[in-house]
Amino acid sequence: MVDALIKFSLSQRLFILLLALVVLGFGIKSYKELPIDAFPDISPTQVKIIIKSSGMTPGEVESRITTPIELEMLGIPKERILRSISKYGLCDITIDFEEGTDIYWARQQVSERLNAIKDELPKNIEGGLAPISTPLSDILMFTIESDKLSLMEKRSILDWVIAPKIRSISGVAEVNSLGGFVKTYQVTPKLKQLEAYGISMDTLYRALDENNINDGAGRVTVGPESLYVRSVGRIKDIDDIKSRPVINIDGKVVTVGDIADVSIGHLTRAGFVTKDGKGEAVEGIVLSLKGANAAKVLENVKKELKKIEKVLPEGTSIKILYDRSELVDIATHTVKKALIEAVILIVVILLLMLGNIASAVSVALILPFALLMSFIAMKMFGLSANLMSLGGLAIAVGMLVDSAVVMVEHITAELGNPKRMNRPKLEIILVAAKEVAPSIVTGVLIIIIVFMPLLTLEGLEGKLFKPVALSIVFALFSSLVLALTLIPVISYLILKIRPDKESFVMRVLLKLYRPVLTGAIRHQWIVFVSAVMLMAGAVYMAANVGKTFMPTMDEGSIIIGIEKIPSVSLDESKEMDLKIQQKILQRVPEVVSIVARTGSDELGLDPMGLNDTDTFLVLKPKEEWRKQDKEWLIHELRKVLEEFPGIEYSFTQPIEMRVSEMLTGVRGDVAINIYGSDQDKLEEIGKKIKTLLEKIPGSTDIYKKANEGVEYLELTFNQKMLGLYNITETEIAAYLKTLVDGIKIGIIQEGMRRIDLVIKGENSVQRSISALKKLNYTLPNGNTIPLSQLVEFRQTSGPVQIEHENGLRKTVVQSNVEGRDLVGFVDDIKKAVENEIKLPAGYYIEYGGEFENQQRAAKRLMLIVPISVFMIFILLFMSFKSITQALLVLVNIPLALVGGVAGLYFSGEYLSVPASVGFIALLGIAILNGVVMVNYFNQLVLNGMEIKEAVITGAMRRLRPVLMTALIAAFGLLPLLFSTGPGSEIQRPLAIVVINGLGSSTTLTLLILPILYMRFVKGLNR
Repeated sequence: MVDALIKFSLSQRLFILLLALVVLGFGIKSYKELPIDAFPDISPTQVKIIIKSSGMTPGEVESRITTPIELEMLGIPKERILRSISKYGLCDITIDFEEGTDIYWARQQVSERLNAIKDELPKNIEGGLAPISTPLSDILMFTIESDKLSLMEKRSILDWVIAPKIRSISGVAEVNSLGGFVKTYQVTPKLKQLEAYGISMDTLYRALDENNINDGAGRVTVGPESLYVRSVGRIKDIDDIKSRPVINIDGKVVTVGDIADVSIGHLTRAGFVTKDGKGEAVEGIVLSLKGANAAKVLENVKKELKKIEKVLPEGTSIKILYDRSELVDIATHTVKKALIEAVILIVVILLLMLGNIASAVSVALILPFALLMSFIAMKMFGLSANLMSLGGLAIAVGMLVDSAVVMVEHITAELGNPKRMNRPKLEIILVAAKEVAPSIVTGVLIIIIVFMPLLTLEGLEGKLFKPVALSIVFALFSSLVLALTLIPVISYLILKIRPDKESFVMRVLLKLYRPVLTGAIRHQWIVFVSAVMLMAGAVYMAANVGKTFMPTMDEGSIIIGIEKIPSVSLDESKEMDLKIQQKILQRVPEVVSIVARTGSDELGLDPMGLNDTDTFLVLKPKEEWRKQDKEWLIHELRKVLEEFPGIEYSFTQPIEMRVSEMLTGVRGDVAINIYGSDQDKLEEIGKKIKTLLEKIPGSTDIYKKANEGVEYLELTFNQKMLGLYNITETEIAAYLKTLVDGIKIGIIQEGMRRIDLVIKGENSVQRSISALKKLNYTLPNGNTIPLSQLVEFRQTSGPVQIEHENGLRKTVVQSNVEGRDLVGFVDDIKKAVENEIKLPAGYYIEYGGEFENQQRAAKRLMLIVPISVFMIFILLFMSFKSITQALLVLVNIPLALVGGVAGLYFSGEYLSVPASVGFIALLGIAILNGVVMVNYFNQLVLNGMEIKEAVITGAMRRLRPVLMTALIAAFGLLPLLFSTGPGSEIQRPLAIVVINGLGSSTTLTLLILPILYMRFVKGLNR
């Protein structure tokens, strides 16, 4: 089949060239149409349920809302994890499904089950399924800037002018509005007047609810025409509200204005936004749909924002503080730059090693065509152009030319072979291509098989590295097809029949190689002992190389998570945030702006309390820093934060934060999850573990959420008095909710805007416990009774939140790791916990976060890589038809590992998933070199050459392709080794492993493989 493909290509040269031009066109088109993002979509199929229940404590939310919903959700097909957080007035449930589950199917399952228990849940709740977005959906953040507008006016512009237009853009899931005041029409009852008139709060509700309607009454026919009858009673403005009748007392109509103040108010706030230490701000966050082309969506959103800005009130502007496209551009630029530099280096090496411009061009042509064919395949398979998929091409670029190098090098040698001078050029190329084709096919298939384990990875590592593996496989398969079709045709057009002269570089290398090889053959035991010692050293170094999951990618941004005492008030929390911001801006000039979000957003997607703040820092360009080191900058920020007693803080980045929350529900390198039934016991264990963590070297930003100290004013109903006056608990609860938090009773339409009509008590009631206790309750008959006779007021404290995972209560202690490897750090934690903490029966600990990902990836690779090696052995056996020769080639594997492990050890890098990918790539290249060498030895032996002579001759003749393969692969990755910018942290460990490993494997392959061939194959060929 392969021979027929080569023969067809050479006989139909014009067709192959035209086909190449078609591929060129489609490749360019596919590249331009590829979605572009910083990362592949690493989010699982995830459905969130957000339920708001104003006034309920975490315990009530857990028992009345969270637990019933969780019980209903358990057992959904393909469900993987069920997590929940119950907080004051909020239930946040997250359900993760198995990979590949359709998001719309998953939402349908959750929606059906949620609807099935709606009747069992409290009546005064609101919410449901959150929008279809992912933790990577935060693509743009901006603030509304104006010296003239109030916070309420800014918020109204965001909610009713900006957000609707942005939501209409394809690919936008939601615009999250934060900060400011949400406008309402507020009715504030005058309690004294209500008592004087004997009007109950329920009467006021009905007056506003039932007198706020427009309706149709039908159609009246008058002669030849029809008139439509409609009643117009909907409230239009404040005066309209005041004039609404409430009750008729002895012929006097009491209106709303008689018993209440009517004004413009705002919804009770669950959070706020502060900026630059100056005051509050209004912030918008644009969320993209799952799977949307982030670059395209961002482009359209920014265009629309510029249009909107022109129609805003004078002096009002939209200031973008976070733009994902900047990270996208920098991250993809890092890889693209490395790719271009690698191509240039490869062409230079081809010229130096081949010494023939025509041959170098023949080989180099495979690069653009293979890359463009890869872009076509990426588009067909739905991959985006991101840091990982483009990084895969950067890894593969050095291997793309391997097949072309072997093909062109052999064709060049045969065209210069004196024995073939009298044959037609086409025949020489056909025969030469057929001779070397089996080695090329076997070698490329081996490298493809080597990368197959990456396709089996799960979780975050699977999402990150499957695009890497797929882009490499696409590129290698493309290079194989091109090597068997286009390269022979190009060789026919460009190369000439002339003596094959080695380049100056190769002549020097050959002169050096011959005495070294013959010396190694004479002193075989010295070579073997040296190799064994090197491998023993590699084993020692491997045992001392730290292990981690992934190097932290520098996104170019910093977020400081700040936690204050749980009972902090909104005003006090705001003052603290502003003081912290002022200090940072004074002391750390690298920070140019700060926008901090405290508490929950409007959608409830981020269930934080008033004591939780995410502080987003806008930084100067790195070249303007006093010291261009992010760790140094974080240390400077720590010094400022240490001056504020009573707060806890941690450092993260926008994407890193969301990914951590998405996968584990927390932020941090290590999450210690403690499971049990009693919340107080869980908190006690959590505090002990936090104390232990502080003593372990490498721990930093240790965080255990303060989960007690929230003060509640608890009301206990006097059932006897309620029964005496025929009052229900619901009526009393509604009365108190109205006065303290406010209750929505309708909508007032302002053009296209829908403004809530709210009844809410006076500020004095909301700010004073004694004022609350002095309230009177008006009975339906007009009489009043002190509220204190109906309920007992008692001040208590309770938890901030209650967390569940798969139906079990849990608490979390988290920590980042600095200056040491992740696995060693967790091992120390485990020892300390086992030695010093005795867990009660029914309680257990699990270690999550980055550590959980590392353990899962390591287990998967330990299982799959040996299977891949066995598959390679089978392929080698089928190729050589000899177990001995297949094993000889596999000897290259431990030899290749020597340099890779040494590279990690001496560079101070850890064994991470990217480093493991480097070892996988290294094995493929090393085995390919072994295949090329052994195949040529066999060819010479079959032609009648004596074993020793065949080994020396074959090694000398194969020196060029083996060196070219190794050098091109190494130099192809060299730009990744020295690159900077987002993404370089992930690629660098991979480049270190491959470059150093190729050094050891190539050296040992050129010396040990010939000796092994002589010793073990000699008897088989006599």
